[in-house]
Amino acid sequence: MDGGRRTVSPARPRGRNDMGVAPTPQQIYERATAEGERRLSSSALEQASTGFIAGVTIIFGLVALGVVDAMVAPRFGAGVGSLAGASAFSIGVVFLVVGRSELFTENFFDPVAAAVQHRDRGPWRRLLRLWGITLPLNLVGGALLVALLTVDGALPAGAADTLSRLAEELASKGWAATLVRAVLAGALITLLSYMLDAVDTVTARILVAYLVGFFLALGPFDHVVVSALHLLFGIWLDGAASYGALATNVVLSTIGNILGGLLLMTFTHTAQVKSGGAGG
Repeated sequence: MDGGRRTVSPARPRGRNDMGVAPTPQQIYERATAEGERRLSSSALEQASTGFIAGVTIIFGLVALGVVDAMVAPRFGAGVGSLAGASAFSIGVVFLVVGRSELFTENFFDPVAAAVQHRDRGPWRRLLRLWGITLPLNLVGGALLVALLTVDGALPAGAADTLSRLAEELASKGWAATLVRAVLAGALITLLSYMLDAVDTVTARILVAYLVGFFLALGPFDHVVVSALHLLFGIWLDGAASYGALATNVVLSTIGNILGGLLLMTFTHTAQVKSGGAGG
């Protein structure tokens, strides 16, 4: 998530507003297009390294969720433990935003907005390349850290038990529920992209990232990378999930994330701007 990607300079970039005035949808879309052009034109190495780092980074959010939930739930109950765990997971999303790394679904709004501006197929081919690099590298980076953390004794006992239990619950969901939860996750993370284009300060980006991360974990919604890595914890910790459940979740979550991110958010905002709905 490239939340720290823009800085305010004396010569204000196109689409920026003075005096704290909220940008219009048209201005937000212009910012998204400019950022999308940058991502589409970046090298394969840059895309791969950014995706790998994002996969590593989001694991810290999952670990925080497990540790905090395990500490809070026995004393205050499962409900409070879930709230505390979701709050802790949000820190991982903040790390992504401030650290300028990108999960797969963060490339549903800005790069698509940029590709829509072109009539040739070149940007769409570059978009598919971006997706094809980012998702696998998100998973590879995260899996590497999961492998380290599932070494016996690497995680606190309570955290390991919590992550395993939550992975088992995740694996037990039916295909329809998983798909619906994935659609909502895709819409939510794409909404994060849109909101990051609407704010100018690091503090605002941190707040937006924290709130979206909290809601993502509290749902919980099936983000393909987060859910896959969570299931991997369950598989490698104690077999609470299976590789079959992992494969099913990856397929359904990928489809749902794309549907939610593109249809519910990206294309609707595109239609809003193209139809002239740029009022504040």
